[in-house]
Amino acid sequence: MCGNNMSVPLLAEAVTISGMEKETAAVIFLHGLGDSGHGWADSLTEIRLPHVKFICPHAPPIPVTLNMKAMMPAWFDLMGLSPDCQEDESGIKKAAESIKAIIEHEVKNGIPPHRIMLGGFSQGGALSLYTALTCQHQLAGVVALSCWLPLHRSFPSASSGHKNIPILQCHGEMDAMIPAQFGAMTSQKLKFIVNPQLVTFKTYPGLSHSSCPQEMAAVKEFIEQYLPRI
Repeated sequence: MCGNNMSVPLLAEAVTISGMEKETAAVIFLHGLGDSGHGWADSLTEIRLPHVKFICPHAPPIPVTLNMKAMMPAWFDLMGLSPDCQEDESGIKKAAESIKAIIEHEVKNGIPPHRIMLGGFSQGGALSLYTALTCQHQLAGVVALSCWLPLHRSFPSASSGHKNIPILQCHGEMDAMIPAQFGAMTSQKLKFIVNPQLVTFKTYPGLSHSSCPQEMAAVKEFIEQYLPRI
């Protein structure tokens, strides 16, 4: 069945890194605040697998409270970056629905949910976690880089049926924007939501709020493990 990208707004403009052979799996990767899908396309191209399609959508520009209401690409509004800050609940849920629409589009085009993985960096990683844990489907896994779990108080009640989703968390130990401590707190929370043996939390000495080759190697290994060639 052939789907129409125009019916899924985020897909129409998304950067897509096609597989080099028949695509039997997909990774939907979400960029951070103020970035675009292009920002991660190069890094993901370097770890591409021949049977996996990477989809990097662009967040729409919205006013962001944290940055004095300046308009910038954002998946949802941010009031602050500490765990007890007020959160944009309606914005987070709306953004999650837009990502679920991409998942449904891929399913209609023949890639089953258990062959679809979500991933993201910073705000994008946060949204990928929330979306995967509230999705009606059991997905292949989540790659959560330098991020946190939004609306964490709503779990585990919101996540029934997601006990067996593998999660790879990576965080720079010198991250001044979202401290590694927040990542560690998120990891502990996730272990109450899903099977704790499926939660991996890796930290990288000297790494700030960014990525590094060692982290990307871990991401590739995770994708190879949970989206194997079939």
